Amino acid sequence: MKPTCGRALVAAAVAALFVFVGGGLAGAHAYVDNFLAYRGFDPPRDPAYVTQPGTLQRVLVPSPALGRSQEAYVYLPPGYAASGARRYPVLYLLHGFPGRPLAFVETVRMGVVVDSLASRHRAQPSILVMPFGSTGTFVDQEWSNEWGRFVASDLVRWVDAHYRTIASRPGRAIGGLSEGGFGAVDIALRHPHEFSVVESWSGYMQPAKIRSIYGAHLQRLAANDPMRLVVADAPVLRRLGTYFWFYSGSEDRLRAQNAAFATRLRTLHVPYRFRTVYGGHNWALWRANAFPAYVAAATRLAHG
Repeated sequence: MKPTCGRALVAAAVAALFVFVGGGLAGAHAYVDNFLAYRGFDPPRDPAYVTQPGTLQRVLVPSPALGRSQEAYVYLPPGYAASGARRYPVLYLLHGFPGRPLAFVETVRMGVVVDSLASRHRAQPSILVMPFGSTGTFVDQEWSNEWGRFVASDLVRWVDAHYRTIASRPGRAIGGLSEGGFGAVDIALRHPHEFSVVESWSGYMQPAKIRSIYGAHLQRLAANDPMRLVVADAPVLRRLGTYFWFYSGSEDRLRAQNAAFATRLRTLHVPYRFRTVYGGHNWALWRANAFPAYVAAATRLAHG
């Protein structure tokens, strides 16, 4: 069974009960909203040296793959509006399950990461694109099938048409946390000409056996298995120079899958870096590693 954020949601519900008893329904509702947005952390805040923050936009992206428009959020780096004809690389970030895209901004603080590093010229500014990968917070799609086509084709084309991006593979990275980490690797392997950097933060490397996603007889499972896909894709990955950067917590039961994937990449001579970092499978880990994750992508993407 793949990990979820269920324990955090249960904790929020229990805490909300105490707030409800002491402060009424409005207080409970406000507490749960705050917890789901920030997971117990303080709201994100730029350091004092950031004088020009980036901007967050909510967009609806028409998707032939899904047959409707789908929600996404775009974070434009500091100075985007005033930078004239400058073009920017793009980092696509996929959320976990259950989850929504704003967690990258509200909990992981990716906006703060971009603002801080850009202000001190420690990493090139990049556009962040955070799509919503399902029809509801608790509806599991595992970023597979039409959801993968939505990201790799519909979303990428729409973003390139509406923002000043480096509209080619060298200017694109894809990453994600937990289930989004699996989705990033799976999508990148099924669409190897779209992304030059692939990141997985506490992801897994084998799809879950979910019949509603992969068919009654799991007939689509193998087509979404990174351990299999990377073998077939290895020649093109080596030729294109695709780089994999991924980590797992020292206490995360998914670490063995990640270590096995690293061994396979090494055997296939595909460029990668795998890190074991102290911790489990939680928001504190992803928040603590947001800076190195962004730097790993930004330093390898093409410059505008």
